Amino acid sequence: MTMEGFRVLDEKSLREYIKATPSLASKLGNEVDNFKIKEVGDGNLNFVYIVISPSGSIVIKQAIPYVRCIGESWPMTKERSYFEATALKRQHEPPHIILRKGLIAGVEYPLLAEHMAEFMANTLFYTSLLYLTTTQHKSAVAEFCGNVELCRLTEQVVFSDPYKISEFNRWTSPYLDTDAEAVRNDKILKLEVAELKSKFCEKTQALIHGDLHTGSVMVTHESTQVIDPEFAFYGPMGFDIGAFIGNLFLAYFSQDGHVEQGNDRKTYKTWIMDTIADTWNLFYKKFTSLWDIHKEGPGEAYLHEIYNDLELRELVKQKYMMDLFHDSLGFAAAKMIRRIVGVAHVEDFESISDLVKRSDCERRALEFAKNLMKKRRNFNTIADVIAVAK
Repeated sequence: MTMEGFRVLDEKSLREYIKATPSLASKLGNEVDNFKIKEVGDGNLNFVYIVISPSGSIVIKQAIPYVRCIGESWPMTKERSYFEATALKRQHEPPHIILRKGLIAGVEYPLLAEHMAEFMANTLFYTSLLYLTTTQHKSAVAEFCGNVELCRLTEQVVFSDPYKISEFNRWTSPYLDTDAEAVRNDKILKLEVAELKSKFCEKTQALIHGDLHTGSVMVTHESTQVIDPEFAFYGPMGFDIGAFIGNLFLAYFSQDGHVEQGNDRKTYKTWIMDTIADTWNLFYKKFTSLWDIHKEGPGEAYLHEIYNDLELRELVKQKYMMDLFHDSLGFAAAKMIRRIVGVAHVEDFESISDLVKRSDCERRALEFAKNLMKKRRNFNTIADVIAVAK
Protein backbone atom coordinates (compact mmCIF):
# COMPACT_ATOMS: atom_id res chain seq x y z
CA MET A 1 0.00 0.00 0.00
CA THR A 2 1.27 3.50 -0.85
CA MET A 3 0.26 6.77 0.87
CA GLU A 4 2.11 9.86 -0.35
CA GLY A 5 5.24 7.84 -1.01
CA PHE A 6 4.78 5.71 2.11
CA ARG A 7 4.14 1.98 2.14
CA VAL A 8 3.36 -0.43 4.92
CA LEU A 9 6.07 -3.05 5.09
CA ASP A 10 5.33 -6.73 4.68
CA GLU A 11 7.73 -9.67 4.73
CA LYS A 12 8.81 -9.21 1.10
CA SER A 13 9.25 -5.43 1.19
CA LEU A 14 10.95 -5.57 4.60
CA ARG A 15 13.47 -8.06 3.22
CA GLU A 16 14.15 -5.66 0.33
CA TYR A 17 14.46 -2.73 2.75
CA ILE A 18 17.03 -4.54 4.88
CA LYS A 19 18.99 -5.60 1.82
CA ALA A 20 19.14 -1.97 0.66
CA THR A 21 20.22 -0.71 4.10
CA PRO A 22 23.83 -1.78 4.76
CA SER A 23 23.77 -0.90 8.47
CA LEU A 24 20.90 -3.36 9.00
CA ALA A 25 22.06 -6.06 6.60
CA SER A 26 25.50 -6.15 8.21
CA LYS A 27 23.99 -6.88 11.64
CA LEU A 28 22.41 -9.96 10.08
CA GLY A 29 25.56 -11.10 8.32
CA ASN A 30 24.24 -9.98 4.91
CA GLU A 31 22.42 -13.32 4.71
CA VAL A 32 19.27 -11.93 3.11
CA ASP A 33 17.97 -15.26 1.87
CA ASN A 34 18.21 -16.80 5.35
CA PHE A 35 16.18 -14.19 7.24
CA LYS A 36 13.21 -15.30 9.30
CA ILE A 37 10.69 -12.50 9.78
CA LYS A 38 7.81 -12.44 12.27
CA GLU A 39 5.37 -9.59 12.96
CA VAL A 40 4.82 -9.40 16.74
CA GLY A 41 3.23 -5.99 17.37
CA ASP A 42 0.32 -6.17 19.82
CA GLY A 43 -0.32 -2.43 20.12
CA ASN A 44 -2.87 -0.21 18.43
CA LEU A 45 -0.57 1.98 16.33
CA ASN A 46 2.51 0.30 14.86
CA PHE A 47 3.94 -2.80 13.23
CA VAL A 48 6.85 -4.56 14.96
CA TYR A 49 8.97 -7.18 13.21
CA ILE A 50 11.57 -9.56 14.64
CA VAL A 51 14.15 -10.45 12.01
CA ILE A 52 16.46 -13.41 12.70
CA SER A 53 19.40 -14.74 10.71
CA PRO A 54 22.10 -17.28 11.59
CA SER A 55 24.39 -14.34 12.34
CA GLY A 56 22.14 -12.21 14.55
CA SER A 57 18.74 -10.64 15.07
CA ILE A 58 17.13 -7.19 15.03
CA VAL A 59 13.75 -5.64 15.81
CA ILE A 60 12.25 -3.20 13.31
CA LYS A 61 9.32 -0.98 14.29
CA GLN A 62 7.33 0.90 11.66
CA ALA A 63 5.18 3.91 12.55
CA ILE A 64 2.38 3.92 9.98
CA PRO A 65 0.42 7.08 9.05
CA TYR A 66 -2.82 6.02 10.71
CA VAL A 67 -4.10 4.19 13.80
CA ARG A 68 -3.50 0.53 13.04
CA CYS A 69 -6.52 -0.82 14.94
CA ILE A 70 -8.89 1.64 13.19
CA GLY A 71 -7.51 2.11 9.67
CA GLU A 72 -6.89 5.03 7.33
CA SER A 73 -9.96 6.89 8.58
CA TRP A 74 -7.90 7.94 11.63
CA PRO A 75 -4.65 9.44 10.28
CA MET A 76 -1.55 9.83 12.45
CA THR A 77 1.79 11.49 11.82
CA LYS A 78 4.74 9.17 11.14
CA GLU A 79 6.98 11.71 12.87
CA ARG A 80 5.83 10.38 16.26
CA SER A 81 8.76 7.96 16.02
CA TYR A 82 11.09 10.94 16.57
CA PHE A 83 9.74 11.45 20.09
CA GLU A 84 10.02 7.75 20.85
CA ALA A 85 13.65 7.66 19.71
CA THR A 86 14.47 10.82 21.67
CA ALA A 87 12.88 9.48 24.85
CA LEU A 88 14.68 6.13 24.48
CA LYS A 89 18.02 7.92 24.29
CA ARG A 90 17.24 9.44 27.68
CA GLN A 91 16.00 6.21 29.27
CA HIS A 92 18.36 3.55 27.84
CA GLU A 93 15.81 0.76 28.16
CA PRO A 94 16.10 -2.29 25.84
CA PRO A 95 13.19 -4.75 25.58
CA HIS A 96 12.54 -8.19 27.12
CA ILE A 97 9.17 -10.05 27.24
CA ILE A 98 5.74 -8.37 27.33
CA LEU A 99 4.52 -8.13 30.94
CA ARG A 100 0.82 -8.29 30.06
CA LYS A 101 1.21 -11.79 28.62
CA GLY A 102 2.97 -12.93 31.78
CA LEU A 103 0.16 -11.54 33.93
CA ILE A 104 -2.40 -13.44 31.85
CA ALA A 105 -0.35 -16.62 32.22
CA GLY A 106 -0.09 -16.15 36.00
CA VAL A 107 3.68 -15.62 36.16
CA GLU A 108 5.12 -13.85 39.20
CA TYR A 109 7.93 -11.35 38.69
CA PRO A 110 9.56 -10.79 42.09
CA LEU A 111 11.49 -7.65 41.11
CA LEU A 112 8.77 -5.95 39.09
CA ALA A 113 7.64 -3.45 41.74
CA GLU A 114 11.21 -2.58 42.69
CA HIS A 115 12.26 -1.99 39.10
CA MET A 116 9.18 -0.01 38.07
CA ALA A 117 9.38 2.16 41.19
CA GLU A 118 13.04 2.85 40.38
CA PHE A 119 12.28 3.68 36.75
CA MET A 120 9.42 6.03 37.57
CA ALA A 121 11.20 7.72 40.49
CA ASN A 122 14.33 8.45 38.45
CA THR A 123 12.56 9.48 35.25
CA LEU A 124 10.03 11.71 36.97
CA PHE A 125 12.29 13.30 39.59
CA TYR A 126 15.22 14.15 37.33
CA THR A 127 13.00 15.77 34.68
CA SER A 128 10.99 17.86 37.16
CA LEU A 129 11.56 21.25 38.77
CA LEU A 130 12.55 19.43 41.93
CA TYR A 131 15.86 18.83 40.15
CA LEU A 132 15.95 21.20 37.15
CA THR A 133 16.15 24.96 36.93
CA THR A 134 13.19 26.68 35.33
CA THR A 135 15.32 27.44 32.27
CA GLN A 136 16.32 23.78 31.86
CA HIS A 137 12.75 22.67 32.43
CA LYS A 138 11.26 25.07 29.87
CA SER A 139 13.83 23.98 27.30
CA ALA A 140 12.97 20.32 27.89
CA VAL A 141 9.24 21.04 27.70
CA ALA A 142 9.80 22.80 24.37
CA GLU A 143 11.70 19.81 22.97
CA PHE A 144 8.68 17.53 23.43
CA CYS A 145 5.85 20.01 22.85
CA GLY A 146 5.62 19.00 19.19
CA ASN A 147 4.23 15.57 20.09
CA VAL A 148 0.77 17.03 19.62
CA GLU A 149 -0.97 14.24 17.70
CA LEU A 150 -0.31 11.53 20.24
CA CYS A 151 -1.34 13.83 23.07
CA ARG A 152 -4.53 14.57 21.16
CA LEU A 153 -5.10 10.84 20.71
CA THR A 154 -4.82 10.32 24.46
CA GLU A 155 -7.11 13.25 25.17
CA GLN A 156 -9.75 11.72 22.90
CA VAL A 157 -9.60 8.02 23.78
CA VAL A 158 -8.94 8.38 27.54
CA PHE A 159 -10.74 11.55 28.60
CA SER A 160 -13.49 12.09 26.00
CA ASP A 161 -14.80 9.15 23.97
CA PRO A 162 -15.78 6.81 26.85
CA TYR A 163 -18.08 9.52 28.24
CA LYS A 164 -20.06 10.13 25.05
CA ILE A 165 -21.44 8.24 22.08
CA SER A 166 -18.51 7.62 19.75
CA GLU A 167 -18.18 5.48 16.65
CA PHE A 168 -14.92 4.10 18.02
CA ASN A 169 -16.24 2.91 21.41
CA ARG A 170 -16.95 -0.76 21.99
CA TRP A 171 -17.63 -3.04 24.92
CA THR A 172 -18.72 -6.59 25.60
CA SER A 173 -22.23 -6.23 24.23
CA PRO A 174 -24.99 -6.85 25.14
CA TYR A 175 -23.75 -7.68 28.63
CA LEU A 176 -22.24 -4.25 29.33
CA ASP A 177 -24.71 -2.11 27.38
CA THR A 178 -26.27 -0.60 30.48
CA ASP A 179 -22.85 -0.20 32.13
CA ALA A 180 -21.52 1.80 29.17
CA GLU A 181 -24.65 3.95 29.22
CA ALA A 182 -24.21 4.53 32.95
CA VAL A 183 -20.71 5.91 32.32
CA ARG A 184 -22.08 8.32 29.73
CA ASN A 185 -24.82 9.48 32.10
CA ASP A 186 -22.72 9.86 35.27
CA LYS A 187 -22.49 13.62 35.90
CA ILE A 188 -20.07 13.38 38.83
CA LEU A 189 -17.79 11.10 36.83
CA LYS A 190 -17.78 13.64 34.00
CA LEU A 191 -16.81 16.44 36.39
CA GLU A 192 -13.90 14.37 37.68
CA VAL A 193 -12.63 13.28 34.27
CA ALA A 194 -12.76 16.92 33.09
CA GLU A 195 -10.42 17.87 35.93
CA LEU A 196 -8.06 15.02 35.03
CA LYS A 197 -8.10 16.02 31.36
CA SER A 198 -7.23 19.57 32.33
CA LYS A 199 -4.24 18.34 34.32
CA PHE A 200 -3.13 16.12 31.46
CA CYS A 201 -3.26 19.03 29.01
CA GLU A 202 -1.88 21.79 31.23
CA LYS A 203 0.49 20.32 33.82
CA THR A 204 4.06 20.09 32.43
CA GLN A 205 5.37 18.47 35.59
CA ALA A 206 7.95 16.00 34.24
CA LEU A 207 8.88 13.91 31.21
CA ILE A 208 6.33 11.11 31.20
CA HIS A 209 6.23 7.97 29.12
CA GLY A 210 2.61 8.72 28.23
CA ASP A 211 1.50 5.11 27.62
CA LEU A 212 2.95 3.16 30.54
CA HIS A 213 0.64 0.13 30.55
CA THR A 214 1.66 -3.51 31.00
CA GLY A 215 2.08 -3.90 27.24
CA SER A 216 4.85 -1.27 27.37
CA VAL A 217 6.86 -3.17 29.96
CA MET A 218 9.02 -6.17 29.11
CA VAL A 219 10.31 -8.52 31.75
CA THR A 220 12.24 -11.54 32.84
CA HIS A 221 12.34 -12.78 36.42
CA GLU A 222 15.50 -10.75 36.95
CA SER A 223 14.98 -7.73 34.71
CA THR A 224 12.32 -5.15 33.86
CA GLN A 225 12.54 -2.76 30.91
CA VAL A 226 10.23 -0.06 29.59
CA ILE A 227 9.59 0.34 25.84
CA ASP A 228 7.39 2.29 23.41
CA PRO A 229 7.76 5.87 24.69
CA GLU A 230 6.37 7.36 21.48
CA PHE A 231 3.71 9.18 23.55
CA ALA A 232 6.41 10.87 25.66
CA PHE A 233 5.93 14.52 26.58
CA TYR A 234 6.05 16.78 29.61
CA GLY A 235 2.88 16.12 31.57
CA PRO A 236 1.55 15.16 35.02
CA MET A 237 3.63 12.55 36.85
CA GLY A 238 0.49 10.78 38.05
CA PHE A 239 -0.44 9.83 34.50
CA ASP A 240 2.47 7.36 34.28
CA ILE A 241 2.08 6.05 37.81
CA GLY A 242 -1.67 5.70 37.36
CA ALA A 243 -1.36 4.01 33.97
CA PHE A 244 0.87 1.29 35.37
CA ILE A 245 -1.10 0.75 38.58
CA GLY A 246 -4.42 0.92 36.71
CA ASN A 247 -3.31 -1.81 34.33
CA LEU A 248 -2.24 -3.99 37.25
CA PHE A 249 -5.76 -3.55 38.64
CA LEU A 250 -7.14 -4.63 35.25
CA ALA A 251 -4.94 -7.73 35.46
CA TYR A 252 -6.26 -8.37 38.96
CA PHE A 253 -9.93 -8.15 37.95
CA SER A 254 -9.34 -10.38 34.92
CA GLN A 255 -7.95 -13.29 36.93
CA ASP A 256 -11.30 -14.97 37.65
CA GLY A 257 -11.72 -15.34 33.90
CA HIS A 258 -8.46 -17.28 33.67
CA VAL A 259 -9.21 -19.80 36.42
CA GLU A 260 -8.26 -23.35 35.47
CA GLN A 261 -8.92 -26.68 37.14
CA GLY A 262 -6.58 -26.91 40.10
CA ASN A 263 -5.65 -23.21 39.96
CA ASP A 264 -8.18 -20.72 41.33
CA ARG A 265 -5.71 -17.84 40.87
CA LYS A 266 -6.29 -16.65 44.46
CA THR A 267 -2.60 -16.76 45.31
CA TYR A 268 -1.76 -14.92 42.12
CA LYS A 269 -4.38 -12.23 42.80
CA THR A 270 -2.70 -11.66 46.16
CA TRP A 271 0.65 -11.29 44.40
CA ILE A 272 -0.80 -8.67 42.03
CA MET A 273 -2.19 -6.67 44.94
CA ASP A 274 1.12 -6.91 46.78
CA THR A 275 2.86 -5.68 43.64
CA ILE A 276 0.50 -2.69 43.38
CA ALA A 277 1.17 -1.78 47.02
CA ASP A 278 4.92 -2.27 46.68
CA THR A 279 5.06 -0.22 43.48
CA TRP A 280 3.55 2.87 45.10
CA ASN A 281 5.30 2.47 48.46
CA LEU A 282 8.72 1.90 46.88
CA PHE A 283 8.15 4.76 44.45
CA TYR A 284 7.31 7.04 47.36
CA LYS A 285 10.46 5.99 49.22
CA LYS A 286 12.77 6.32 46.21
CA PHE A 287 11.29 9.58 44.95
CA THR A 288 11.41 11.32 48.33
CA SER A 289 14.91 9.98 48.91
CA LEU A 290 16.06 11.65 45.69
CA TRP A 291 14.35 14.83 46.86
CA ASP A 292 16.25 14.69 50.17
CA ILE A 293 19.57 14.03 48.43
CA HIS A 294 19.12 17.01 46.11
CA LYS A 295 17.38 19.39 48.51
CA GLU A 296 20.22 21.91 48.09
CA GLY A 297 20.57 21.26 44.36
CA PRO A 298 19.63 23.38 41.35
CA GLY A 299 15.90 22.52 41.37
CA GLU A 300 13.78 25.67 41.56
CA ALA A 301 10.42 24.27 42.66
CA TYR A 302 11.33 24.74 46.33
CA LEU A 303 14.45 26.86 46.71
CA HIS A 304 16.59 25.79 49.66
CA GLU A 305 16.97 29.39 50.82
CA ILE A 306 13.21 29.50 51.39
CA TYR A 307 12.46 25.93 52.42
CA ASN A 308 15.47 25.24 54.65
CA ASP A 309 13.38 24.58 57.73
CA LEU A 310 13.04 20.83 58.36
CA GLU A 311 9.41 21.00 59.48
CA LEU A 312 8.45 23.14 56.49
CA ARG A 313 10.23 20.79 54.08
CA GLU A 314 8.31 17.84 55.49
CA LEU A 315 5.00 19.68 55.13
CA VAL A 316 5.82 20.53 51.51
CA LYS A 317 6.84 16.95 50.80
CA GLN A 318 3.72 15.48 52.40
CA LYS A 319 1.40 17.76 50.41
CA TYR A 320 3.27 17.18 47.15
CA MET A 321 3.19 13.40 47.53
CA MET A 322 -0.46 13.28 48.60
CA ASP A 323 -1.46 15.39 45.60
CA LEU A 324 0.59 13.06 43.39
CA PHE A 325 -1.07 10.02 44.98
CA HIS A 326 -4.56 11.37 44.29
CA ASP A 327 -3.58 12.31 40.72
CA SER A 328 -2.24 8.79 40.19
CA LEU A 329 -5.48 7.22 41.44
CA GLY A 330 -7.57 9.43 39.18
CA PHE A 331 -5.51 8.64 36.11
CA ALA A 332 -5.50 4.94 37.01
CA ALA A 333 -9.29 5.01 37.03
CA ALA A 334 -9.46 6.86 33.70
CA LYS A 335 -7.14 4.33 32.08
CA MET A 336 -9.23 1.45 33.41
CA ILE A 337 -12.54 2.90 32.22
CA ARG A 338 -11.28 3.56 28.71
CA ARG A 339 -10.03 -0.04 28.38
CA ILE A 340 -13.53 -1.38 29.10
CA VAL A 341 -15.91 0.97 27.24
CA GLY A 342 -13.52 2.80 24.89
CA VAL A 343 -11.79 2.03 21.61
CA ALA A 344 -8.74 -0.04 22.63
CA HIS A 345 -9.20 -2.93 25.03
CA VAL A 346 -6.70 -5.18 26.82
CA GLU A 347 -5.81 -8.79 26.22
CA ASP A 348 -6.31 -9.49 29.93
CA PHE A 349 -10.07 -9.39 29.30
CA GLU A 350 -10.22 -10.01 25.55
CA SER A 351 -8.54 -13.42 25.94
CA ILE A 352 -11.46 -14.63 28.13
CA SER A 353 -13.56 -16.46 25.54
CA ASP A 354 -16.64 -16.89 27.74
CA LEU A 355 -18.41 -13.54 27.25
CA VAL A 356 -20.44 -13.87 30.45
CA LYS A 357 -17.29 -14.43 32.49
CA ARG A 358 -15.48 -11.65 30.64
CA SER A 359 -18.27 -9.14 31.21
CA ASP A 360 -18.49 -10.07 34.91
CA CYS A 361 -14.77 -9.37 35.30
CA GLU A 362 -15.02 -6.14 33.33
CA ARG A 363 -18.03 -4.94 35.30
CA ARG A 364 -16.24 -5.37 38.63
CA ALA A 365 -13.25 -3.48 37.26
CA LEU A 366 -15.46 -0.73 35.86
CA GLU A 367 -17.37 -0.23 39.10
CA PHE A 368 -14.13 -0.08 41.05
CA ALA A 369 -12.64 2.44 38.60
CA LYS A 370 -15.70 4.72 38.73
CA ASN A 371 -15.63 4.69 42.51
CA LEU A 372 -11.89 5.31 42.54
CA MET A 373 -12.14 8.33 40.25
CA LYS A 374 -14.97 9.94 42.17
CA LYS A 375 -13.64 9.25 45.68
CA ARG A 376 -9.88 9.29 45.12
CA ARG A 377 -9.30 12.18 47.54
CA ASN A 378 -10.74 10.06 50.38
CA PHE A 379 -7.83 7.61 50.16
CA ASN A 380 -4.67 8.27 52.15
CA THR A 381 -2.75 5.05 51.53
CA ILE A 382 -2.51 2.47 48.78
CA ALA A 383 -3.63 -0.13 51.33
CA ASP A 384 -6.97 1.70 51.58
CA VAL A 385 -7.39 1.48 47.80
CA ILE A 386 -6.55 -2.23 47.70
CA ALA A 387 -9.04 -2.95 50.48
CA VAL A 388 -11.82 -1.46 48.36
CA ALA A 389 -10.72 -3.37 45.24
CA LYS A 390 -10.86 -6.67 47.09
